[in-house]
Amino acid sequence: MIAALIIGKKNSMGCPGKNIRPILGRPMVEYAFMAASQSQHVDRVFTSTDSEDIAAVGKRCGAEWIERPPELATPDALTEDALLHAFREMERRAEEPLELIVLLFANAPTIPPGRIDEGIEILRKDKTLDSAFTVCKFNMWSPLRARRLSKDNLIEPFVDLSLLGDESELSSIRGTDGDCYFVDLAVQILRRNCFTNMQEGALPFKWMGQRSYALENDYGFDIDYEWQIPVVEHWLKEHGYTEAERTPRTKQKLHAV
Repeated sequence: MIAALIIGKKNSMGCPGKNIRPILGRPMVEYAFMAASQSQHVDRVFTSTDSEDIAAVGKRCGAEWIERPPELATPDALTEDALLHAFREMERRAEEPLELIVLLFANAPTIPPGRIDEGIEILRKDKTLDSAFTVCKFNMWSPLRARRLSKDNLIEPFVDLSLLGDESELSSIRGTDGDCYFVDLAVQILRRNCFTNMQEGALPFKWMGQRSYALENDYGFDIDYEWQIPVVEHWLKEHGYTEAERTPRTKQKLHAV
């Protein structure tokens, strides 16, 4: 069985109420439920949350509520612990080991049409892969350009630039040192072992496992700040979403990296 899991909590620090914030006439979390329900391969949809509002959106979309314990919904609670709690409950209800888990975040609505099923099919074909994640090319945020401030307020490299190659050849031109990709957390397809062996996963997202296939997205990131909201609205419109349409009209086909 393939299960989809949408996670999101009631309270958020950076952008309060973001998970149910209306975007194009529907709560932000609804885009994750829509994407899961439109998959050809997902058998059951679950949501792990402490929010009755998120659970209500999920119920309307056919999702089963896994009530998240209060200790797993605090600002300091680890995502890994919330995922393990939900995973165990999904398998208990399924009464069988899960083949794959489609993990979607309530605050990551930039889900490319068709990417869930593409990731599932890739993992079914290549058994050596632990997971498949969407990624975005953001050369403007390359570690070459990252800086930190010293205690004297001086600007210093955030990372040792020698780790990025010959310093004499490093350039301020974006992409000259290779494209820089970020995991955007819009679509995450995981094998069962990503949960059962989570401590062996790669940092910072231990639930990725070690071998994760890249599915290209043109924009994405989990929403934490107000400035991201209009950007997400623009992305949704560009990908065919409207207040009336629940199924996006695909304007372009994105391919795996």
